[in-house]
Order: sequence, then C-alpha cells, then structure tokens
Amino acid sequence: MALLEARSVSKVYGNDPSLVTALAGVSLAVDAGGFVALVGRSGCGKSTLLNLCGAMDFPTSGEISIDGEITSSLSDAELTRLRRQKVGFIFQSFQLLHTLTAVENVELPLMLAHAPNARKLAEERLRWVDMHSYAARLPHQLSGGQQQRIAIARALVHSPRLLLADEPTGNLDTASGDLVLTLLRRTASEFGVAIIMATHSAESTAVVDHIYRMRDGHLES
Repeated sequence: MALLEARSVSKVYGNDPSLVTALAGVSLAVDAGGFVALVGRSGCGKSTLLNLCGAMDFPTSGEISIDGEITSSLSDAELTRLRRQKVGFIFQSFQLLHTLTAVENVELPLMLAHAPNARKLAEERLRWVDMHSYAARLPHQLSGGQQQRIAIARALVHSPRLLLADEPTGNLDTASGDLVLTLLRRTASEFGVAIIMATHSAESTAVVDHIYRMRDGHLES
C-alpha cells in the first residue's frame, strides 16, 4: 500500500452558477521513500492538491489516504494527531517565527506536542542540515538558503512519514536551491519519507523519481 494515495480527487469552490473546479478527478500514489514533483503554471491546482494531501482541506469528491488513514473520515482531534505525527510541510516563504532562534524554531513542533527531549532532537536535525553552528541565530540573521535549511530541519524533527514542499526553491539562488534539493533527495533516501514537491522549475525535477504535470486541475503523468 502506498504511503500517500489520492483516488479520483476533485475540488470545487463556490456555488452555481460560479463554480470553480480546482481539481478534476486526480489520482496519484507515492510510496515510502518516493519523491515526486507536481509541475505546472500558477493556478493549475498544485497547491490545492498539496493542501488535500496534507489534510489541510478535503476533496469535494474522491478520497485522500495517508498511511492507510482516509482524511475525510477523521475527527478534528484525529486530523491534528495525523498532521502532527505523520506530515511535514516546507513553504516557499520559510515561515519561521522571527522572534525565535533557529533551534527554537526547529524545536517548536515538539514543544507543542509535549514531546520529551525536544531540544536534543532539534539539535540533531540542525546537525543533519549542517546548521548547528547557527542554532542561536534569529531568522533575520540568516540567508534565504540557511532559513530554508532550518525549515527543513523543523519539518523533519518529528520524523514524519510524508513531506509536502510547496515551491521550496522559489525564493533561493541557484546554489542554495541545489542544496535544498539535495537535502530533500537525502530525506527520501535516508529516512524513507514520501515527498511531494510542487514546483514550476524544470531544474528542480532532476532529483525526483517521477514527474506529474498539472494543467487546469488535471494531472498528467
């Protein structure tokens, strides 16, 4: 069984006569350790599909399952548990808290979950992304590439099964972007994490296992 499955997923916004179809009958599956890319122009449905795959929203029809759990059948508490334990998110804009140091940003998901050894685990993830020497710095004291490496450490600190990356290199120069892509490739290979990355960059797809092209809410493998 795939770690992530989307089965005939559609997402429609609005009401008649102003319905907007963001996704139309999309199906895909990603195994543990698999790394796939969603490629397409802005507005094609990439971010909508990521939100559904991360249980941040629900399909109008069809279903999403994460590690065997159908998201639309879960209670609010169960959804919170699923996202907190099994899903990690990486964003184009990093979304670090500017009043927290690097290590505190990485530690935060564990603190919210009342996990033991939160600081130790955060420091281990910082070492893995080669950012431990910057642990005490605030985000404004870091470059964009360094901030994204901190964001990757934060996304991995709770050992998720699924990682969703929305344009993770979109705000980075080429060298920093290549380093981020290398870290994502290592994440899939070393930790067995299933990764779905939305991107408009053809260069970013060089490290993935499979490319899905999206157009007007449709998925083309």
